[in-house]
This record gives sequence, C-alpha cells and structure tokens, in this order.
Amino acid sequence: MRIGITCYPTYGGSGVVATELGIELAALGHQVHFISYSQPFRLNGREEGIFYHEVPVSSYPLFEFPPYDLALASRMAEVAEFNDLDLLHVHYAIPHSVSALLARQMLASRGRRLPFVTTLHGTDITLVGLDRCYLPITRYSIEQSDGVTCISNYLKEKTVESFEIARPIEVITNFVNCDVYAPIKDQAVRAEGRKKLAAPDEAILMHLSNFRPVKRVVDVVKIFARVAREMPAQLILIGDGPDRSAAEWLAHDLGIQCRVHFLGKQERVNELLPLADILLMPSELESFGLVALEAMACKVPSIATRVGGIPELIDNGETGLLYEVGDVDGMAEGALSLLRDRERLNAMREAGRHTAQKRFCASLVVPQYVRYYEKTVNSGQ
Repeated sequence: MRIGITCYPTYGGSGVVATELGIELAALGHQVHFISYSQPFRLNGREEGIFYHEVPVSSYPLFEFPPYDLALASRMAEVAEFNDLDLLHVHYAIPHSVSALLARQMLASRGRRLPFVTTLHGTDITLVGLDRCYLPITRYSIEQSDGVTCISNYLKEKTVESFEIARPIEVITNFVNCDVYAPIKDQAVRAEGRKKLAAPDEAILMHLSNFRPVKRVVDVVKIFARVAREMPAQLILIGDGPDRSAAEWLAHDLGIQCRVHFLGKQERVNELLPLADILLMPSELESFGLVALEAMACKVPSIATRVGGIPELIDNGETGLLYEVGDVDGMAEGALSLLRDRERLNAMREAGRHTAQKRFCASLVVPQYVRYYEKTVNSGQ
C-alpha cells in the first residue's frame, strides 16, 4: 500500500508511535510518505520505502498566526495525488484529522477518493479536545474520519464518554520493536555501559519524557531523593521540556545534584534503557505509557501510577509496581524494596520482557494496522 502519515514530529508519544509505525510498515514493503512541518525526530537517515514531504507555511502580515492546518491540508492533497496514495493516517486529532478531512474533500471534487484514518493518542482527547474552543471540531473530525483507532481501552471509553461518539472505534495498542528494544545479553558489555552512568555498586533509576507538567518530573526527583538516602544510586533523566528547570533546582535544593543527570533529548534511547534498574513514571495521566513498554522490552520494570491505560500495560506486582498519583513515599519504598530484593527484581524483569514479546511486539501489532487500512480502503469502494 501507499500510505501518508502525519504526526507531530517533536519529542512525544504520538510522534514516536507514528514514526515507528512508518518504519515498520516500510520494512513490510509498504510505501510510506510522512507529511509534516519538519522531519520526525526518530526518522534517521533515509530508510528504504520512506519519503518525507515538508509542509511550507507562509507568513503574511495579515495573519497573526500562520494557518498551518490549511497548508497541511493542501500538502496532503498534493502528496496524495502526485504519489497515488491509498489513504492517509493521521496521529493526534487536532488539527491533523481536520486537515485530512479538507484534503479528502478537495480531491473528491476532482473525482479522487482519499480515505483517512485518525488515531487518538491521549491529550488530543483528554485535554486539547475537551477545550470548548476545540470540542465541536474534534467531535466532527472523529465522526467524519473513515476509520478511528485508539491506543487503549481507557482512551476509547474516554472518547465515547466525553464526545458522545457513536461510531465504531478500534483499539490498536502501542507497540515496540522487540529486536531494537532488548536487554543487553553480554553482561560485560552492560557493565561497561553502566560504568559511564554510575559506579558498580550504585543502582540506576531512569526517567524519560517530554517534561510537561503531566509527567510530574519533580516527583521523579523527590522519589529518587528518598531512595538515595537509603542506598547508593544515580538518577538519569532523558528528555527536555517546561519542567526541567524546576527539577534541576529541586535536585540542587535537596543536595543531590551531583547524582542527578539531565541528558536532554536522546535519539538512541534503546541503548540507554537496558542500562537502568528501574524506570520511574509517576505521571498524572498516561493513555498508554509507551516508555514503560519500551523499558519492559529491555527488561526494566517501572514504578508508575495507576492511571489511564497504564493498568492495561503493567500488571501490578508482576511486571511493575503501581501507585496513586503523588504517592512519592510509596513509590520510593517500592523502588527500594525491588532494589534490595534482586530475586524479585529479576523475576519482574523477565516477566516484563515476556509480556512485551507476547502482547506488544511490532510483529503482532503492525499487521493489525495493515488489516484496518485494507478494511477502511475497501469499505468505500
């Protein structure tokens, strides 16, 4: 198939999933065209079967804000026509599904059919879409999509409830490439990698996010501070965003700044995650928890919150530990209990890898998208 994919190319879950999906689809022999204002950050080099089309946005004195959604719709229509796309797959409802709807209408006026699938990822439903400014257009774009998918049962239920959606919505979970995200089998190689982050007797706790308030990065530092009082440990934070400064200052105020390391945005997180003992994810809300899945595939259990779609991914006590939002003391105690009980930690590591392989590997999930594409394209013929 020839598939157009639009996503936010920045450091966030929806963009990561869309990019990884495109890479996996191309590996299966499909032709993938990314359409966005910049190249997705995980799209490295030029993989065979993948093409990138930049959306130029002109700025005129008349426009206080450049109309990206209109420029995107025009570019979608152009790319679809010039490359004979079978369908568009847009990730994140606003404004991508609206732009796809316009592109479909533009081509329909010339006798060309262009179906589109919308994948809902989380804050497009739980935050942005519920804003009164965007709620009517979000609902309309979902209803007008030729196909709609959600990344978790939680998000599907939230969408139906919040927007009173009656149309069918398919749940296709996030996924991970279990060959790329994998534990380091050679223990000497793993030990050498860990030496760059911590001393041999120190535990490594890790956090990866876009550092938005919903990720509660300050809680990460608080949790680590309690762990660090009880045992030698280092905290590795990967990513960047608005709450980084607050986390940095808290580490300084708590006197642990020398044990807290901010690595910024990293492209090859699959090489860093296997070095950790525990992933900290104390988010206020997660519609799925992709980072926790990537960590599980690397045999790293998560200390996370019991919110959103996380309980659909993590089995509490088996593949990770779940707590209420803000329970810093509980999460710290949970981390300490695992780090002090290596047998339990190792059992959790093995269980997490097994779950990732049996339920969430790309080889299992990506074909679900392909079947859904085929169903969507054929339904209108």
